[in-house]
This record gives sequence, C-alpha cells and structure tokens, in this order.
Amino acid sequence: MSERLKVEGLYKIFGEAPQKAVAMLEGGADKDRVLSELGMVVGLSDVSLSVPSGAIYMIMGLSGSGKSTLARCINRLNEPSAGRILLDGRDLVPLGEAELREVRRTRISMVFQHFALLPNKSVIANVEFGLKLRGVPAAERRRRAEEVLAVVGLARWAYHQPHELSGGMRQRVGLARALATDADVLIMDEAFSALDPLIRSEMQDELLRLQSTLQKTILFITHDFQEALKLGNRIAIMADGKVVREGAPEEIVLDPGSDYVASFTREVDRARLFDARMAMTAAEEVVEIGQLRLVPDARTADLIVVDAQMQVLGAIRAGDVERIRAGAAPEDLVSADVVSVSADTKLIDAARLYRSGRPLVVVDEGRRLVGRLTPERMLAEIAALSSQPHANSTGAPHA
Repeated sequence: MSERLKVEGLYKIFGEAPQKAVAMLEGGADKDRVLSELGMVVGLSDVSLSVPSGAIYMIMGLSGSGKSTLARCINRLNEPSAGRILLDGRDLVPLGEAELREVRRTRISMVFQHFALLPNKSVIANVEFGLKLRGVPAAERRRRAEEVLAVVGLARWAYHQPHELSGGMRQRVGLARALATDADVLIMDEAFSALDPLIRSEMQDELLRLQSTLQKTILFITHDFQEALKLGNRIAIMADGKVVREGAPEEIVLDPGSDYVASFTREVDRARLFDARMAMTAAEEVVEIGQLRLVPDARTADLIVVDAQMQVLGAIRAGDVERIRAGAAPEDLVSADVVSVSADTKLIDAARLYRSGRPLVVVDEGRRLVGRLTPERMLAEIAALSSQPHANSTGAPHA
C-alpha cells in the first residue's frame, strides 16, 4: 500500500516566538516546562506518522492530547511551528495562500463534528458548495451532488432544508459534501461524536460501506477507542501533543506498551477484534487419491476436497477414503456441506457459524483454501487472547 500522507517532526506551539519552545522541546524539555518558562502552550511535539493510500487512519487520545490540533495543522487551519506535511511527497507547509486554497479545494476535504452545514441552503446546495468554490459549472456540480447523495442514501432529501433532517442525516450531508469534491484525503474530526449511540454506530457502518467502494484515504480523529478499533486500519494514540503508540489495532491491543494506552484496551472484546487468521491451521499438504485432491487435518475426521487451483469443492469423511480406493464413486461420498469464511472474519463470527459435522474452512477471495478452523482452536485462541497482559512490564510508552 503506497504512502499518501506523511507527517515528519511536526510541532505546533501556541504563543509568540515558537522557535524558542521548539528548541527547548528538542533539547528534552516537556510541555509543562515550556509553559512555566516561556508561557507557551505545546499543541504538538515532534509528531511523525505515515498514512497509507486507501486506509482509514485513526488519531485518538483524551481531550487535550493534540489530536484535533494535528488535524488542523495538516490542512493548515493551524500553522505548524516546525516540521513537514507531505501529500504525495509535496510539502504543504511552505505553500502560499493561493496554492493552499487549491489543495483544500481539490486534495483535502474535512468533515466536522457539528456538521457545519449552511442552514439557509438546501441539502443539494450544501453538497455542491465545495464544487462551486472550485468553479465547477452549475450543471456538472448538480450532477455530481446528486450522485453522492444517492451514494449516502439521501437522494430524496436533496431539496429539503438541513433543519428538516435528523442528526445522522445531516452528518451524511456533511460526508456527501466532502465526497463530492473527490478529494484524495478526508479529514474527519470527531465526525460522529455528536450523534446518539445507535445513529453513531449506523454512521460507522455507513462509512465502512462507502470505503469498501471508494477507497479514500481517511484521517479520522476520535476519543473513542472502540470506534478506532471498528474503523481503523492503523491507530495513532496521542498524549501531551505526542504520538505514544502507533500500529495496527491488533498490535496495540496485544502490546499497549504503557499504562496510558492499556487504559483504552482493557474493555476490548478481543473475540470481536481478532480474526480467523489467528486460529486457523494452514492448508499445506495435498493428497491425491485417484481423481480427488484432498487436504487432510490431523485434528478432524474429514478431509477437504479441492481442485487444481485449491478451490474448495466439498469434504469427505476420512473413513470413506478407503471406500473410494476400493472403487466407490467419489460423487456419492463427497459432501458440499462446508462452511467457508474469509481470513479476516472475526473469531466471534466464525465461532457462530460452526455447526457440528460441517467442516469450517478459511478461503481467499477466489474461494481457494488457505486453512481450517476447529471449535477447539477457536476457543483456545479466544482464551489465550483474553489472558494477554494489558501492558508491557516496563510501562514505557512506545514513541
């Protein structure tokens, strides 16, 4: 996955002469010392991260951790005090006003917590707004706005006013407005935080549905670790203006690295986070008996029947193999009653699909066999995950 957005050594100091504060921080001072000696507030301190193209990258932390300051520095609503912000290799920090306006119109869109809709304009006029600023002709921007409203399920509300919509619907309008510009990067700053829990969950599902098709690069700011786990490909956790832990959701849960990060992970249902890949037995050995290609598993009494491309055809009981050797017709003994899951199916969902007497297999997108699951392995893996420590022995944060 290629790198779309990269932040290198980013600082944001609120106050006059910020370079003095940057120098102190680079020399090892913390934000409290900068405040006491210089009277300046440290918003960001030496933040570096890489956002892959097409990923949902979560920035999370408690209030005052610097996550929203980071979002606003990336599109330069806040001016960085030092560091680089690279969009496809181009540094945004030195850009002049005209170049920056063009980046905001065409490359980066924002979705805000409180919708930020124009109250006196219709839904479709709100969605068109960014395109209008860009100078897109009226007919073209109307067509594009109608397209994205259909994508987010609001086509029949196009000519209503924002006050006629529910909170979740208004947030969809905000999302549609960002999508209409076809920007490369979406920054979503606490985009769902103001919504009721049920609507919030629905909006999270909606975003995942859209992302499966659109594959946008999304920087999502949140204070909710469960939201970060549900949506994110990678997560950066911030405290005191710094990134203290960064990685894939599973990595952070298994190895928080500090008590601060572990405090977010303690209530995580790991069976809902980790996937079938962790509990499967890889399909490696293939046995040929006559015209059949079989994949055995010493833990079970059945073998999986595959074709030359490893696509799953069915299953056969181990005791029936000798009957085939003796001349019985394979089609009379091979059962198609096999349950298939993908490698990224959550363990809890895979466990729910298990039925006694029906082999549970893991397949790739082409239905090619990659592994086997048994109830014993799934339960053992869930138990092992549940007993993992919540922080490393040192309690030291990962930078």
